[in-house]
Amino acid sequence: MDHITAAGEPAAGKQTPAKTRWYKQLYFWVLTAIVVGILVGWLAPSAGIAMEPIGTTFVNSMKMLIGPIVFLTIVGGIASVADLKKVGMTGLKALTYFQVGTIFAMIFGLVAINIFRLGDGVNADASSIKTSDSAAKLIDAGQHQEWWQFITHIIPSSIAGPFVEGDILQIIFIAVVFGIALNAMGKVGAPVLDGVQRLTGVMFKILGFIMKAAPLGAFGAMAFAVGKYGVSSLTSMGGLIALFYVTSILFIVVVLGSVMAFLKLNIFTMIRHLKEEYMLILGTSTAEPALPGLMRKLEHAGVKKETVGLVVPTGYSFNLDGAAIYLSLAALYIAQATNTDLSIGQQLGLLAVMLLTSKGAAGVAGGGFIALTATLTTIGTIPAAGIMLIFGIDKFMSECRAIVNFTGNAVATLFIARWDRTLDVDRARRVFAGETVEPLAPASQAVPAAQAATPSARHAQAGDPAPAVPAGVIGSPNEATASAGHPSADRHPAYSKTV
Repeated sequence: MDHITAAGEPAAGKQTPAKTRWYKQLYFWVLTAIVVGILVGWLAPSAGIAMEPIGTTFVNSMKMLIGPIVFLTIVGGIASVADLKKVGMTGLKALTYFQVGTIFAMIFGLVAINIFRLGDGVNADASSIKTSDSAAKLIDAGQHQEWWQFITHIIPSSIAGPFVEGDILQIIFIAVVFGIALNAMGKVGAPVLDGVQRLTGVMFKILGFIMKAAPLGAFGAMAFAVGKYGVSSLTSMGGLIALFYVTSILFIVVVLGSVMAFLKLNIFTMIRHLKEEYMLILGTSTAEPALPGLMRKLEHAGVKKETVGLVVPTGYSFNLDGAAIYLSLAALYIAQATNTDLSIGQQLGLLAVMLLTSKGAAGVAGGGFIALTATLTTIGTIPAAGIMLIFGIDKFMSECRAIVNFTGNAVATLFIARWDRTLDVDRARRVFAGETVEPLAPASQAVPAAQAATPSARHAQAGDPAPAVPAGVIGSPNEATASAGHPSADRHPAYSKTV
């Protein structure tokens, strides 16, 4: 895991440690665990099913940290900037990019299923389709899901509720409001922000402990999935699964690859740089455990902390390219399988509805099926019970959805940083290529401590395009500074105004 902690490499003038050998890398052991899990689930299904607690325990332990990390990162980023208008503009740019990316993803899915028309010939009778209890709950939730509910859902009923339930969207809302208020406090809020930075370091330290169990968690999750659903269940719907995978790969290479080329970066080197996160997603079938690693690596690659802290967590709720491809493919497949003819105009209307309903299920368990059911119910022409036709194979498409979502958010963050003219493209290119680069200097080293309290110095610091490593992050220069007994004031970021 040398490149995850690359931000904490020795400063200039000190000898750089040799890279860890490939067989000692985390991604190698996660990949090995996935293969072993598949074999156990295939050869001994009952034993594979018994491994479920191992996988779920690891995923739950990672989810335990997601809320606090997202909250602390956003608060620290917003409270540190000198100009809050820049934060607002960054958020607006991100939401605009997310919508455009979602449209492209859905169009990819619509084109693919219209070309291959895998649902033709199924001739399913919607009235005779039997619905399982688990699917019936999702269908009922989707039928009562309104397009506007994602707006009202953003505001939580309590402060602690979103952290208990793991609702990322509501945590983002609380963090943004808290960060703005802390920024407005000026120097009075300095001790609070210093505490936020220290807590961020603690959270990432805990994350480092849990990540050591990643191979075990990947083994348990994969063994259970294969043992419960069986490899044979792939054969009947193999065509739809294959089409989804191929469409997703093309979307990454063509659309996201083009965005990276516009940024003068290579998407394949970025993917290689994030290989440990991809292995984690492949093993657990969810992108949430990979969120902290993505945030740290993007910061080290030259994206400003506040941009990473705002765009990445928001993208996990609003920029779901993989889910968008899945929704369009699944909806059209059900229409074809139930002999429901849809004109081009109706398909475009379906796309417009999915842009809203997909946001309505963000962060909700079974969100993909809820969004799909809400879409079919809103359109009214495609029977919602038709989701049972693909219910059995959803598990085998979840990994691909998560990988596309993850890749899309990584590219989106780089694009928004470039749009804000704060991306260090040369550094990003070198980091993605695997070159050893010096750690980013903390803000306190960029501006003398004596000048940090003056408005002019704060604005100069905020305008510096070179991003800073979060204070207290594992291996960051700030750790050494804190341990050496330097005053905490040396680590205070800039504020928009003084009191």
